[in-house]
Amino acid sequence: MRQSSVSRLTKETEISVALDLDGSGSADIATGVGFFDHMLTQIARHGHIDLTVKARGDTHIDDHHTVEDVGIALGQCFRKALGDKAGITRYADVAVPMDETLSRCAIDISGRPYLVFRTTFATAKIGTFDTQLVEEWFRAFAFNAGLTLHIETFYGANDHHIAESCFKALARALRQAVAIDPAEAGRVPSTKGVLEA
Repeated sequence: MRQSSVSRLTKETEISVALDLDGSGSADIATGVGFFDHMLTQIARHGHIDLTVKARGDTHIDDHHTVEDVGIALGQCFRKALGDKAGITRYADVAVPMDETLSRCAIDISGRPYLVFRTTFATAKIGTFDTQLVEEWFRAFAFNAGLTLHIETFYGANDHHIAESCFKALARALRQAVAIDPAEAGRVPSTKGVLEA
């Protein structure tokens, strides 16, 4: 069963995350940051990951700590659910269109965290959500999940669409990369025999 849960408590946030990598895409998300909830729901739905995220943070300051710490906790939860990564597909490369926008996510569940983020936003905010936090979330998630992650937006005009296409591309890439590959016959997909740093 590729399921796990993680709790994180600091002076800035209180977070609990649970996921099932072999779910149906159900989401129970409440972070206190509306647009962020919408993005996490995309990961659940399009990644076929059952996902529960509950967070309380110092949003009276701004949303930064909440968004980053959810990335940390969700990344840890993802890594824990994968275990030794035996039999997984490991790699995926997905492009997702959303109206005028096209974004791509290439992923390697390598155990070696790295983020390349080539996406820009025309505005500082999507509603009340700080667009700088999109990259912050991807970094926190990738580094705690142990992913090599490349996110790129080829073109787009609407910042909401740009952000959402990035999250959807990640979701679809995760769905493919965590899938069990029958050709691996339960082996870890690496000549080293392990997928860790």
